[in-house]
Amino acid sequence: MTETAATRAGVREWIGLAVLALPALLASLELTVTHLALPAIAADLAASSTQLLWIVDVYAFLLAAVLIPVGALGDRIGRRKVLLVGSVGYGLASAFAAYAPNPELLIVARALMGVAGATLMPSTLSLTAAMFRDSHQRAVAIGVIIASVSGGTAIGPLVGGWLLEHFWWGSAFLLATPVMAVLLVAGPLLLPEHRDLRPGRLDLAGAALALLAVLPVVYGLKQIAADGLSAVPVVAVALGVAMGVLFVRRQRRLSDPLIDLRLFADRAFSTAAATLAFGIFVLWGSNYAIAQYLQLVAGLSPLTAGLWTAPSAAGVIAGSLLAPRIARRVPAPVVIGVGLIVSAIGYVVLATVGPADDLVRLVLGAIVVSAGLGPMMALATDMVVGSAPVERAGAAASISATAPQIGGAFGVAVLGSVVTAVYRNAMATGVPADVPHGAADAARDNLGTAAAAAQALPESLAGPLLEAARAAFTSGFRLTAIVSAVLMVLISVLVLRLRPADRSSAGA
Repeated sequence: MTETAATRAGVREWIGLAVLALPALLASLELTVTHLALPAIAADLAASSTQLLWIVDVYAFLLAAVLIPVGALGDRIGRRKVLLVGSVGYGLASAFAAYAPNPELLIVARALMGVAGATLMPSTLSLTAAMFRDSHQRAVAIGVIIASVSGGTAIGPLVGGWLLEHFWWGSAFLLATPVMAVLLVAGPLLLPEHRDLRPGRLDLAGAALALLAVLPVVYGLKQIAADGLSAVPVVAVALGVAMGVLFVRRQRRLSDPLIDLRLFADRAFSTAAATLAFGIFVLWGSNYAIAQYLQLVAGLSPLTAGLWTAPSAAGVIAGSLLAPRIARRVPAPVVIGVGLIVSAIGYVVLATVGPADDLVRLVLGAIVVSAGLGPMMALATDMVVGSAPVERAGAAASISATAPQIGGAFGVAVLGSVVTAVYRNAMATGVPADVPHGAADAARDNLGTAAAAAQALPESLAGPLLEAARAAFTSGFRLTAIVSAVLMVLISVLVLRLRPADRSSAGA
C-alpha cells in the first residue's frame, strides 16, 4: 500500500464527517433564527436596542473569548470528549434561553450558550483535520463542514420563521435539543478520540486575559454608539486593548501557549486568518441588518422573511462546495480574492436599497455577497488548518474557528452599532411633531420599538412615524454596506498579493 493510499480516509471517516456536520449546521442555524426572533423578543420582553444587540453579541463574544482555551483543553483531554460534554451544556443553555422571562436573563442564557458553543467548531474542525490526512480529501471535508454552516443559514430562517409564526419566540432556541441528542448518540460510535500526546499546562491566566480583552471593548463600542463618547466606555475600550496586549506578550513567552503565535509567521496562514475574520465581520453584520429590514422595513412575517433570505444561503453553499474543485486548477488565494471582489459588488448593490419595498434588489445583493464569500469560508479555513502539523491541529482549528467568530461578533457589534447611531441621529429630529412624548421617546431608541409604538397611534400619526423610522434605519443600513464593500476590496488586495510560494502552499 502506498503512503498516499494509507493516509486516505475510508467509509467510516466520511460517515463520521456527517456527524460532525451537525454542530456546524446548528451553529449557523441558531444565529439566523436569533436574528429573526429579535422583533418578537423586543415586543414581548420590551428589550431596548442595546439589549437586543447584547442578546446577539454576548453569545458570539463569549464563544470567541473561550474558543482558544477550549481548543487547548481538547488537545489535552480529547477533542471528542470536549465536543460531547459541550453538546450537553449547549442543549441545557438553549432550554434556559427559550423560557427566559426578561431581557437580562435571556442575555445570561445566551452567554452560557456561547461558553458551551465554544466546544463545537474547534472540536469539529480539529477532528476533521485528524480524520482526513490527505490534502485533497481534507479540503473537500472542510468544504462539507462550511457547506453545513451555510445549510444552517439556509434552513434556519425557514424553520425558525415557521416556529415564530406558530409558537412563541422561545421555540426557536429549542431547535438545539434534538440536534444535540443525535450528536450524543452517534458521536461515541463514529468519531475517533484525538488528543495531543505531549500536552503542556493549560494557561488559565491567559484564558482570563482573553476574556478581559474582548468583553470591555464590546461594551465600550456599544455604549459609544448608543450614548456617544463618555469616560466609562472609552476607559472600557482602553482596558480591553491593554488586556489584549498583555495576552499577546504572555503567549509569546510561554512554552505551551493558548495560541501558537509561531503559526502566524507563515504569511499564507496569517492572511487566511485575517480574511476569515473580516469576511465574517461583514457577513454577520449585514445578515443582522437584513433580518431587521425584512421584518421591520418591508413588513414581512418571520416565515416570509426566512423565505427571502434562503437564496443568499444557497450562494454560500454553492461557493463553498465548488471552491475546492476550482482550487485544484487555480491557486486558492486567487479564488478567494476574486470572490471577495464579487462580494464587494454585492455590497454596492445593497448600498442602493431604499426604505420602500425594495426586496428584489436586497435579495440580489445578498446573493452576490454570499456567493463571493463562499470560497473564502472553505478555502481560507483549509489554509489555516492545513498549514499546521497534526499534533497542533487543535491550535490551528481554534484559530480558524476563533478568527471568524471574533470577526462576526465584532461585525454585529460595530456594524449594528453604526446602524443604531445613524438611526438615533436621524430620529433625534425626525419624529413628527404631533407624536405623543412617550411614543416619540420609544421611536428614537430603535426601529422595533418605533413599530410597536406606532401600533397604538392613529393612522395619521403612525404612517409618518413609521416612514421616518424606516428611512432612518435604511440610511444606517446603506452606510454599513458601503463600509463592507471597502473592506472586501482591501482584503482582496492582501490575498491576491501573496507570493507565488505562498500561493503554492496555500493551494496544496
